[in-house]
Amino acid sequence: MKLSSYVTRIAAAVALSAAALGAQAATAAPIKNIVLVHGYFADGSGWLAVSKILTRDGYKVSVVQEPETSFDDDVKATTRVVDAQDGPSILVGHSYGGAVVTEAGNDGKVAGLVYVAAFQPDTGESPLDLAKKMPPATKAIKATADGHLYIDPANFHQDFAADLPAAESNFMAISQVTPAAQSFGVPITHAAWRT
Repeated sequence: MKLSSYVTRIAAAVALSAAALGAQAATAAPIKNIVLVHGYFADGSGWLAVSKILTRDGYKVSVVQEPETSFDDDVKATTRVVDAQDGPSILVGHSYGGAVVTEAGNDGKVAGLVYVAAFQPDTGESPLDLAKKMPPATKAIKATADGHLYIDPANFHQDFAADLPAAESNFMAISQVTPAAQSFGVPITHAAWRT
């Protein structure tokens, strides 16, 4: 599938989720706030194409820049963005961002969750628990001396961003976020998707 078609489908799924959740209560105003949460090794700029489509379609889009220093810090960064919205929001998580929205989705201003190729742990589960159930996505993840992770730039394109032009993924490789390894193993305390 072409990347532009994939991005359009993601944006359409997010927009349909917002419309469906907004229509649940006949007297409620439509949900217009969409908060996008990225995964490991990338930053919020990975949502650029989706953000453009959603903004064009009239949604107010906010992109969380998780610090990836700890799971708790990532959840706090997300709830900070949610709390700044002018009404209910849809949280959208990609990859590790799915675990973040699973916990942050307990905020009273969150109307719904959307998972885009994301971890969706249950209460007591961590993204690591789920990852152990699947073949490894890459063997090129390395650790720094202080416990942060990165993907070997030589393998970044093929292991992380093969659907992007090489020039773009090469830049992502040299600008990748280095998350704290321990954050991947933190269990969810209350899975928001259950409520």
